[in-house]
Amino acid sequence: MTSYDVQFQKGLSLRDFLEDYGSEDACRDALIRARWPEGFICPECGSTRHCCLARGLFQCQDCRKQTSPTAGTIFEGTKLPLTVWFQAMHLLTQGKHSISALELKRQLGVHYETAWMMKQKLLQVMIEREERTTLSGRVEVDDAYMGGERHGGRRGRGAEGKTPFVVAVQTDVEHPEKVLFMKMKALEAVSTKELEPWFRRSIEPGTLVLTDGWRAYNFLEPDYDHDAQKAPGGWQSAQVPAFRWVNTVLGNLKGNIQGVTRWVSRVHLDRYLAEFQYRFNRRFDMKSILPRLLTAAAKTPAMPQRLLILPWMDKAA
Repeated sequence: MTSYDVQFQKGLSLRDFLEDYGSEDACRDALIRARWPEGFICPECGSTRHCCLARGLFQCQDCRKQTSPTAGTIFEGTKLPLTVWFQAMHLLTQGKHSISALELKRQLGVHYETAWMMKQKLLQVMIEREERTTLSGRVEVDDAYMGGERHGGRRGRGAEGKTPFVVAVQTDVEHPEKVLFMKMKALEAVSTKELEPWFRRSIEPGTLVLTDGWRAYNFLEPDYDHDAQKAPGGWQSAQVPAFRWVNTVLGNLKGNIQGVTRWVSRVHLDRYLAEFQYRFNRRFDMKSILPRLLTAAAKTPAMPQRLLILPWMDKAA
């Protein structure tokens, strides 16, 4: 698929979305299919023998446990109609850019705190799904910083008030101009201690990895085919051909963050990086993003609100 095809694919239109998920029954049936594609399986004993109760519950005929379609999923305990959740998933997946919690509030007709909580839970689904993504072949790597520049402060690595993160972009080995997938992670510091465990989980051994000459990347040899490029640092690094695509992705990411959410707390940065990554890695088939997110949401355990809520001023938009 060419870049033109990616940009102009149909995706899931609002009309198609309403046809597929326009009612509570349709959303409930879609969630059940996503959670139990081969039919109901009791989460307690694994039995498939069950009956359906009037309250929309499934009851296992062996252990007698009653289960709702939302129990044990990211939707557990919700008081909102499933149609509202599906609308949120549609808004989060079909645009090129993200949508702020404030805009989500307006579109869904819910309180801001509700919209913020819904977004964080759906982003948690994305981050847990993206943890399994691995890169291979040819990978451009760079580290960057989230946060504004302080007047008179230090720039680049070690700058105060900024959160470092690493970005890896996989391109086609024979056609480096073709970008395939990407992966990102927030860091405490751009150090071997922080980078090495992430590399081991995220990039397959033997991969051609292009980085700048920062010593924190020295651990890559000999398990990876490490190509350390000389880079001037700062914005001038974007002029180095070896880092063309990782810098393009970085520019798009920062434009999205600054244009939509304005600012992201370090506590939540990994979720916002995962959101961008989730859409990017599935951009070749936008129509399937929502059902794939639904499947992931049905398999993601409940996320207690206490793990998401922070003081008001520490919330991302």
